[in-house]
Amino acid sequence: MRPTPQELAGMIDHTMIRPTATEGDIIRLCQEAETYRFCVACVPPIYVPLAARQLKDTEVRVGTVVGFPLGYQNPEVKMVETALAIREGARDIDMVINIAAMKSGYFALVKRDIEGVVRVANGATVKVLIETCYLTENEKIKACEILTEAGAHFIKTSTGLAEGGATVEDVRLLRQHLPHWIGVKAAGGIRDCHTALAMIEAGANRIGTSTGPAIIDSCRLTISNLPAN
Repeated sequence: MRPTPQELAGMIDHTMIRPTATEGDIIRLCQEAETYRFCVACVPPIYVPLAARQLKDTEVRVGTVVGFPLGYQNPEVKMVETALAIREGARDIDMVINIAAMKSGYFALVKRDIEGVVRVANGATVKVLIETCYLTENEKIKACEILTEAGAHFIKTSTGLAEGGATVEDVRLLRQHLPHWIGVKAAGGIRDCHTALAMIEAGANRIGTSTGPAIIDSCRLTISNLPAN
């Protein structure tokens, strides 16, 4: 079933994680998130307190990143990052999987890494970012198994800073190898209505993008002109 623009907005994590992001950029991001009723405003860790103040008394959740963007920090470091983010007001944690450990077959370390973040997140939503462009198909399937056992809530395709972003094929593969209670977040290179809808049709429950307002504005025109399913 194709989502309405309002429903699509509720599936978007509106994101500003570029290294040059200023306080003004974050305030504008939060204002847009409130106006469009996005699910999450995802900001760099340093701006979590600011975003929490801006979005107080709204339904928009504050999100941030942990182990970003390469993921090879020790598990204890990610736990400290997560605990601080939660204390400062984050309710969604997008953690980068230990890609180096995954590629080396150190699956117990990958699982312990995720478990630690889930534990200290204290009920907040944990999305595990696997950077699909670096993994083989078998490694992607194994990552689904590990994060499910570790208690994560979402799998996420990409940081948007690597060699590739989300693809319909990867979203479909991940959805096929996850239980229904684990969400799929497509992120990286999603900048228009057509791409966002294609990801959702492939099985994505959440869209990560820095161009949320433009996507929704274009979808209001596009969806109204599409034939009914």
